[in-house]
Amino acid sequence: MEEQQNKEETASKSKQEIKNEAKGLFVSVKKYLTELLDFRHDTDHEATIEAIKADVPFKGATAWILIFAVFVASVGLNANSTAVVIGAMLISPLMGPILGIGSAFAINDIDIFKKSAVSLATMIVLSLLASFVYFYFFPGGGEDTSELLGRTKPDIRDVLIAFFGGLALMVARTKKGTVASVIFGVAIATALMPPLCTAGFGLAKGFSGEMIGFNYALGAMFLFTINTIFIALATFIVLKLLSFPMHKYANAAKRKRYATIATIVGIAVMIPAVYTFINALDESRMQAQFKNYVKNEIDAIPNYQLIDENLDIDNKIISLNFFNEVTEAEENILQNKLVSDPRYSNLSEVKIQVKGSDTKSYNLITTAYNEKRQELQESKNVIDGLHKQIEGLQETISSLNKRIEKDALNKNEKFVAFSRIAKDAKIRYSDIQEIGFASVLSSKDFIKIDTIPQAIIKWNRSLPDSIISPKERELRTWLQSEMKLDTLFIKRGN
Repeated sequence: MEEQQNKEETASKSKQEIKNEAKGLFVSVKKYLTELLDFRHDTDHEATIEAIKADVPFKGATAWILIFAVFVASVGLNANSTAVVIGAMLISPLMGPILGIGSAFAINDIDIFKKSAVSLATMIVLSLLASFVYFYFFPGGGEDTSELLGRTKPDIRDVLIAFFGGLALMVARTKKGTVASVIFGVAIATALMPPLCTAGFGLAKGFSGEMIGFNYALGAMFLFTINTIFIALATFIVLKLLSFPMHKYANAAKRKRYATIATIVGIAVMIPAVYTFINALDESRMQAQFKNYVKNEIDAIPNYQLIDENLDIDNKIISLNFFNEVTEAEENILQNKLVSDPRYSNLSEVKIQVKGSDTKSYNLITTAYNEKRQELQESKNVIDGLHKQIEGLQETISSLNKRIEKDALNKNEKFVAFSRIAKDAKIRYSDIQEIGFASVLSSKDFIKIDTIPQAIIKWNRSLPDSIISPKERELRTWLQSEMKLDTLFIKRGN
């Protein structure tokens, strides 16, 4: 009995020791994580606010830097150069007023808000004007590139990039000894400059008569607005988490009034921000489910020959263009699968439209393709036969030339193959258009008759006589040497 009691006590002590060790481990992990993630002790409240205030004003050098950055970004977007666009992001001063707006709401400072709002509005107008001038007047500036079109339709990823980029930027801003590399990285990631330049591109295109340009401009400004709102929201959250002191007003009623105004404006801004986030998230889910639907229900079926597909989110229509015929029953199956399968819940209200399935036949097109391919092969065989005949004729001509040359040399005549001389002459004197050779009968006293070698040369008519004359002298000397002649006359052909 006593032995049993001792065992129970020992077991109880062991359990208690394990609990104590587990508790100690939990405390150690908690302490480690707290030290790892807590950045409040490294925050400089006063220096952070002063730095934000210093970046808010927009005048002088800042205005010129913005103009230059806009032109650099516009050139990069027009040339489809990512590297140039990144350079423009690094030098643009757009981030200052946005941080000023976020911090103004966080610490209830109406003066920072007014200055930041004016600076941001001025920057937007100046950026749109500069980019409009570039794309409207620069030759070739109206070309749609992937860098430009990529900024005309924001999605959930742009929202997340702006929000988390803003968080990273403010954490770096509040740290003692600001981390410059983080600020540069956020400037690149959030990409505030390219949407404004794209909006200017859209306006230039619209005023040039292409109405699609105004849609580009609206989409780009929507992206810029998303970036602005969520960077400001991230600024507000970080400053509130770090308990930055509220701005003090001498008049309590004035402080309360400004706090109320800031709250109302903040809520007004947050409503479209929340709507944008939810809408972008829904669109992202629809796109992901659409890709899975095509992969699982169409690409996986051998009978379907899909050419292209498109999801129109605004009109809730899926357009499917098949290479083969798709019956009405198969269309109904595809539509029912979209409605009933829980994997495509976000697409349940979307309608399917099949393009061209009633006019195309896979078998007929395949047969026609095979027939045309056979005809092409037969034509190729005929062409190959003609090439062989031409090569045979060329060999025959060459053989006859050699035979003539051999016979002439055997007779000890002053004769050299005319075909070789003609080729060499053309190589040496490219301006010769035609060459001939003959032995001309001539008499000076009308009693004695001489045989005179004569070369007839037809030159390029565009050449002046001052150039032809020395060339003829050189040609006569060369022909006499090649043909082993004592005398040779040159006559110009017409």
